[in-house]
Order: sequence, then structure tokens, then C-alpha cells
Amino acid sequence: MAKVTFITKDNQEIIAEGESGSLMGLAKAHDVNGILGDCGGVGSCGTCHVHIASDDFSKAGELTELEKDMLEFEEHVTNYSRLSCQIEVNDVIDGITVSVVN
Repeated sequence: MAKVTFITKDNQEIIAEGESGSLMGLAKAHDVNGILGDCGGVGSCGTCHVHIASDDFSKAGELTELEKDMLEFEEHVTNYSRLSCQIEVNDVIDGITVSVVN
């Protein structure tokens, strides 16, 4: 079970728990404002762009080439940017904090 803290652009803090799927799916299931997932989670739209807290970034795993390419076209990209649809919900990400970009 993973517990994730989402922080929206209006500083609302939403704590969500899940066992599987993607971080985007977890956010959508908990009505996290700003996570749209227009492409359905295939990494081709960027509407699930998030910033992972610096202390937690390594927990999210490596960026795929597809994700790197997509993030090149996004605004507000930082060294901690990820597409939440490309992060698997599992025990490894338990406790991470994610800031929603959109």
C-alpha cells in the first residue's frame, strides 16, 4: 500500500492511498484538481505533469525516453518533473509528496 500526498496549485493537500495502477490513476480516483490525464495514461499529452519532492524523486524510478521527450514540450519543467501516468503505485513510492503543475 502506498500513501501519496498531492499538493494542488491552490495548496490543497490530498492524501491518497493505493496498491496498484499509476500515480495519475490514483490522483484521478481521489479527484485531485489539475490531474487531467487526457491521453488516458499513455504519456502523450502532459496533462498529468507533476513535480516530485526532491527528497522523494529517486523513489519514482527512472524517466522513460517517451517521458523525457514529452516533458521537453511542457511548461514549468524542473529537475523533479514527471508524468504521473508513468509512475507505478507500489510500496516503493509510499510516503512521497507530489505537487501538481497544471
